[in-house]
Amino acid sequence: MSTAYEIRGVTCRLGGRVIVRDVDLDVHHGEVLALVGPNGAGKSTLLGALTGDVPVERGEVRLGGRPLGQWSAADLARTRAVLLQANQVSFPFTVREVVEMGRSPWVGRTSAAEDDAAIAEAIERTDIAHLLDRPFTALSGGEKARASLARVLAQQTDVVLLDEPTAALDLRHQEEVLVVARSLAAAGRAVVVVLHDLSLAAARADRIAIVDDGRIVSVGEPADVLTPERVEQVYGIEVHVLPAPDGHPLVVPHRERSDTASD
Repeated sequence: MSTAYEIRGVTCRLGGRVIVRDVDLDVHHGEVLALVGPNGAGKSTLLGALTGDVPVERGEVRLGGRPLGQWSAADLARTRAVLLQANQVSFPFTVREVVEMGRSPWVGRTSAAEDDAAIAEAIERTDIAHLLDRPFTALSGGEKARASLARVLAQQTDVVLLDEPTAALDLRHQEEVLVVARSLAAAGRAVVVVLHDLSLAAARADRIAIVDDGRIVSVGEPADVLTPERVEQVYGIEVHVLPAPDGHPLVVPHRERSDTASD
């Protein structure tokens, strides 16, 4: 697999505090890489360093072998697409218009037919055809997340960066989002996704990077990374790691049984 991102010794500071510390990581085309870790660990900040939206105090991020700072905004927009946690739109655009925004970086470079095909595919993949004429501002959190993902997919970039794309979604749509991520990787794209659900990450990611206190404490295949000892050390909770029917690790918190006596 070719390398999309090379991250070397990256440190990021926000609000006077170091959030990401001396991170080394490679991201490859053809894979889904999941960033997991407790709240405040630095996952979203690390993703922001990849997007170019979070300044790097020390170290370097390279995209396609070139330092990120040497990329123009237009070239970045045609190379990497970003889904942020906050799906905000300031004006009451319709869902269709929001999805169409994903084609903005390609204005003058593609035909109307190519744009229409990309938009139609994104709408189908995210199951939002019934929402297209509704104002984006009137949607539920989950509906906004799916519409925003459709915009990202319509952008048709080689790199896709997703920050907690399943946070507001029901069980079915959580699975569908990660199935989409897998299909993007199967087509040769590099996908980085921030997730909280360790079992979902184990089922759908090729590799998992655990982030704790701004550092990557482990990176590798899910079965190698998600050991009970490591999860307990990072999250501060005892867990069982069980084999799911599909063979992937299933991470379940240990719960003390509480029996209620009745007269």
